[in-house]
Amino acid sequence: MATPSMNVGSKTREVVRKVRGQPTSDGAGVQLTRVIGTGALDSFDPFLLLDEFRSDNPNDYLAGFPNHPHRGFETVTYMLAGRMRHGDNQGNEGLLGPGSVQWMTAGRGIVHSEFPEQQEGLMWGLQLWVNLPRKDKMTAPRYQDIQGDRIPEVELGAGARARVLVGTLNGVAGPVTDVATEPVYFDLRLDAGARYDVQLPEGHNVFAYVYLGDAKIGAAGTLIARGELALTSAGARLPVVAGAEGARLIVVGGRPLKEPVARYGPFVMNTEQEIRQAFADYQA
Repeated sequence: MATPSMNVGSKTREVVRKVRGQPTSDGAGVQLTRVIGTGALDSFDPFLLLDEFRSDNPNDYLAGFPNHPHRGFETVTYMLAGRMRHGDNQGNEGLLGPGSVQWMTAGRGIVHSEFPEQQEGLMWGLQLWVNLPRKDKMTAPRYQDIQGDRIPEVELGAGARARVLVGTLNGVAGPVTDVATEPVYFDLRLDAGARYDVQLPEGHNVFAYVYLGDAKIGAAGTLIARGELALTSAGARLPVVAGAEGARLIVVGGRPLKEPVARYGPFVMNTEQEIRQAFADYQA
């Protein structure tokens, strides 16, 4: 079992709530599971939405996500399998393959599209929406497209390893940088029975989402099954112990903004007036 060194008295996070995703569809009929952004869990500051899309039936994903606007937040697409091509109204275009991540800052506004670059096979990934602070809502849009071979994988001890997308784990920094909410995003892979205590910024809001196997998470070892999300209390470390079949999960945290949220579809601002302005700007 691998446990990193820790300061004596550092606070251990607990699971305060677990949530199971709900089947839904988005875009032009893409079938997915929505985990954050439902009646059960509207948001978890600064996180606004978490979707998992996973299907080997082309009818579930081929229609993709035609042109749609965004303003006031960031979208994070992490591909586990399959290929997705994206483009926008500013001439940006790219291809996300297995293991790659795209961190898109919509800022003051972007019109974006995403379409599968395959006709068959498994399409599997996660999309996260991260709010922007008031001062950054109208910043210039930008992309950070990171191919899979640029994401470092760090050995964490016996039976434990992780890919580091953003933030620092075990002294290894992820390639996504300069994000307002100072996030961490780790993809943990634990063999059966393996344990790791994830070091985290103590004041960040942190969740864990298990997408393969199951794991016991937090000081009390709360069982989190595949497709369940665990919200955690504050603390400097989060214990994770894989079940009998091992576990794969993302551990994601961000600095809470503690600002008012006005949200309508693809626009996330601080006031209703700003939402109305976003619609007017888009129509113009």
